[in-house]
Amino acid sequence: MTNLLVGWLYGSVAEDILTGLNIHGRGWKSVVCSPDPLAFLGCAPPTLVSSLTQQKRWADGVLEILFSDKNPLLLTIKGNLWFRQALAYYWICLWGPRSIPELCYASLPAYCIITGSNFLPKINERPIIIQVGIFIIYNAYFFWECKRQGMSLRMWWNLQKMGRVTSMTAWLFGFLNVMLKLVGLSKSVFEITQKEYKSIDGDDDKNVGRFTYNTSPMIIPGVFILFVNMIALVNGVLRLLKVDYNDIWMEVLGLGLGEMFCSVWVMVCFWEFLKGLFGNGKYGIPYPSIWKSGVLAFFFVHLCRSFS
Repeated sequence: MTNLLVGWLYGSVAEDILTGLNIHGRGWKSVVCSPDPLAFLGCAPPTLVSSLTQQKRWADGVLEILFSDKNPLLLTIKGNLWFRQALAYYWICLWGPRSIPELCYASLPAYCIITGSNFLPKINERPIIIQVGIFIIYNAYFFWECKRQGMSLRMWWNLQKMGRVTSMTAWLFGFLNVMLKLVGLSKSVFEITQKEYKSIDGDDDKNVGRFTYNTSPMIIPGVFILFVNMIALVNGVLRLLKVDYNDIWMEVLGLGLGEMFCSVWVMVCFWEFLKGLFGNGKYGIPYPSIWKSGVLAFFFVHLCRSFS
């Protein structure tokens, strides 16, 4: 067989995506390989920080591909990559930039509650049905897809939570790292992540699967988002307590139940971070990360009040 590709292509810390993209760019086709029993299974990082480090490396590597000659659009024009394949690769390669709108959307409900504004229709307005319908349909379809793959309700919820956590923490730092590389202030470094899961005995069995933390800066955005939404919800509740009982329904409508629900949803997605604020040892978020996040949250609230 001519033009046989052997081994991995390097030049990116996401060498698997780069290799697959190059193979598809040559016109090779993919087939589904799902033997029974399952093959090609790997080990997942055992801790939160090691998982975020791996996700940061992936977001860094796939975004670099867009600035190389293996850009999916170039391979579609010059090579044999299908346009639909290019769209799929773009969805992966844009993990890093996706962190910016994710952060904006996660802080938008808090901004609206603090400033008394709305980005969703009020609960007594008919257009709210559209937003509620989209939310229900998206989550129901995602849950159905997970069930179709044999996943449990808990696995579905874990994927929901980690999707939000990863996009606003690891992918953000991967995106920033690539931007620094483009201006010559950083270089590519392959960060090795721990993959071995040590056996846990005795009293620690109950802690299997719990998030563990260290002083990694990737923790800070998650704690910041948690603080901002906590402050917003407290602000909203205090506003309701100051209102006369006869006027409380009008205040509830003006406050925006949609924004309140979104803020609660974000907090639930970062529930493990909330538990980490009160945890001890490796299960607690370090104080330096807490006060740095608190300072950022204070400035955010101050800016919100200034704009209002």
